[in-house]
Amino acid sequence: MSLKSVNKPETNVVEIEFTADKAAFDAAVTKAYKKNVGSITIPGFRKGKAPKHIIEKMYGKGVFYDDALNDVCPTTYAEAMEGQDFKIVSQPEFDVVSIDDDGVVFKAKFYVKPEVEISDYLGIPVTKTVREASDADADAEIEQTRSRNSRQVEITDRAAEMGDITVIDFDGYVDDKPFQGGKSEKYNLTLGSGQFIPGFEEQIVGKNIGDEFDVNVTFPAEYHAEELAGKPAVFKCKLHEIKYNELPELDDEFAKDVSEFDTFAEYKADVKAKIQDRYNKTADGEIEEQIINALIEKLNAEIPQPMFDAETENFVRDFDNRLRMQGLDLKTYFKYTGLDLDALRKQMQPQAERQVKTRLALEKIVELEKITPAEEEIAEEYDRIAKAYNMELDKVKEMVDAEMVTADVAVKKAVELVKEKAVVTEKAYEEPKAEDAE
Repeated sequence: MSLKSVNKPETNVVEIEFTADKAAFDAAVTKAYKKNVGSITIPGFRKGKAPKHIIEKMYGKGVFYDDALNDVCPTTYAEAMEGQDFKIVSQPEFDVVSIDDDGVVFKAKFYVKPEVEISDYLGIPVTKTVREASDADADAEIEQTRSRNSRQVEITDRAAEMGDITVIDFDGYVDDKPFQGGKSEKYNLTLGSGQFIPGFEEQIVGKNIGDEFDVNVTFPAEYHAEELAGKPAVFKCKLHEIKYNELPELDDEFAKDVSEFDTFAEYKADVKAKIQDRYNKTADGEIEEQIINALIEKLNAEIPQPMFDAETENFVRDFDNRLRMQGLDLKTYFKYTGLDLDALRKQMQPQAERQVKTRLALEKIVELEKITPAEEEIAEEYDRIAKAYNMELDKVKEMVDAEMVTADVAVKKAVELVKEKAVVTEKAYEEPKAEDAE
């Protein structure tokens, strides 16, 4: 068994020829015979007892070749590749060149990692958006927490008002006939929420507990149920309860209830600091995005399509795993979205291509800058992975190859180097205009 020849017929493509000697192939044929003889019937022999040469005479000498070739090829290929430093990026395509008295000659074709060039990656100009957290930002976030910690209080001494939570029965009719989905009992409706048809909630305002009344509305012309679109409707309603959300006071007791702080001032200062941290991380992420875009522009490489295809499949598998963690799967996702596997791949292809280009650029920078992670950095990465997947550290080390972890850490260090050397221009954050937010 040996490597016979190596050819490079096109860019990033390698073809090798390798051999399995006659003894190895004959052994594989005998193994295939023993595997299949039990299912072969030959006149004059009990089932499973026909000699190999008799079966070959009846069905042809190559009757067991397919199984034998499938058996001997992977092992022979692995032996032929020993000591080779090809950076293979695709599954090999195998072919049989010849079978003769000397054994078998195989051909394998595969794609290899491309040669990469990159320059001017230090000193990339980037723009950093500086956003300062304000008291108003903190107040808005505290108000959300306040709303989540509100309690519902029943109202018995007044009529319903906008903002109240009402409990109603309703029974809808169009052309004096009930329609599907038009009836419910003890339904919780917050007045002013816009949950119902325009004009519905406003007609509950002023009603008292126990009142029975009609609500007259017209379905919007663009209503999702075509049979109801644009038609007038009458809802016969009864008001059972009126409630409102009572908000807690913004004081020291509130701070103690929702945080680890003893005073409201400390709590608000912490909320503001956390908002500032988010703003800083957003700005840092935007800088990194600009740097990656620049590196991709500076990258010079003929990237083989199988690299993009393989990364796309990785994206699909990751997406499937995330769905399964939520109790779903791709089949269910396709059912509700109308997509199929090919459409999902097409959606993910651009991001997969970006990922491949980014990795190639950063790996080249690692090479050019001679970046070598320290042992403690590799240990920290293993620890991060263990915590992220809630696994024991020793188990992670068994499952994740050290060379892969080292390469990942090196790439991260390359990103940090390019960010550190980037030429940063700061600009103040501007609130988006109303038309931009729409």
